[in-house]
Amino acid sequence: MDLQENLKRAALALREADALLVTAGAGMGVDSGLPDFRGDEGFWNAYPPYRDLGLSFVTMADPRAFHTDPAFAWGFYGHRRALYRATTPHRGFDVLVRWLDDAPEGGFVVTSNVDGHFHEVGIDPEAIWEVHGTLRYDQCLDDCGHEPFGAGPDVAVDRTTMRALGPLPSCPACGGLARPNVLMFGDGGFDGVLCDAQQRRFEMFLHDVGEGRLVVVELGAGTALPTIRRIGEQLQARYGATLVRVNPREAHGPPSTVSLAAGAEDALVAIDHALQQV
Repeated sequence: MDLQENLKRAALALREADALLVTAGAGMGVDSGLPDFRGDEGFWNAYPPYRDLGLSFVTMADPRAFHTDPAFAWGFYGHRRALYRATTPHRGFDVLVRWLDDAPEGGFVVTSNVDGHFHEVGIDPEAIWEVHGTLRYDQCLDDCGHEPFGAGPDVAVDRTTMRALGPLPSCPACGGLARPNVLMFGDGGFDGVLCDAQQRRFEMFLHDVGEGRLVVVELGAGTALPTIRRIGEQLQARYGATLVRVNPREAHGPPSTVSLAAGAEDALVAIDHALQQV
């Protein structure tokens, strides 16, 4: 089935939907100009100093670094936070805001992205589940009992060494070192209190949808870390949801999937145009 036919199928599904679930992976942010960490080459293209050091994304996303070399750990996460804050979400986000607002029985966003851009564009924070946490919040490294707290000013970073400069973020309760409230690899210290509350609200959303017609629009979620892809496929299999999968390289899916081999921004704008024609 060609692209135009699938755009029409996606638009018709949205027109007839009772509720809308948007699921998003890293590809959603790429169209805003954020780096693609797909494979070591993608990571090193974004962060050349780590190529010289032979360090991969998996190595840098290791919570132990905050204990062994906090200035180096905060160099990576401090730079990412500043980049996300300085980046304007692409126009596809505005399309989603309208669709979510127009959904008769409401909408929800589930994302593995930690950039906070769904909050920035004005989507109801009570309708967002950030499954890997968010760089919008920090947590106490020593787990003093204080809940995650809003991140402070940008951390200054030396772009040559990728080390943080000056004072590092601290816990407002105990004064100890803080770390991002982001789920890293092998992360037994992640404070999931905010993430867990978001998940409970998502489960309530699904309960309220009940037997209504649910459309899942999945954006830029790959197979390397398939958390987001699995959510849409499970809802498709168990509840008969319509899955619209947008991915320039991995748009394939189970039978009945509406596959769009395109970037998130272009696909959302194109579906929105088709929606005005049906």
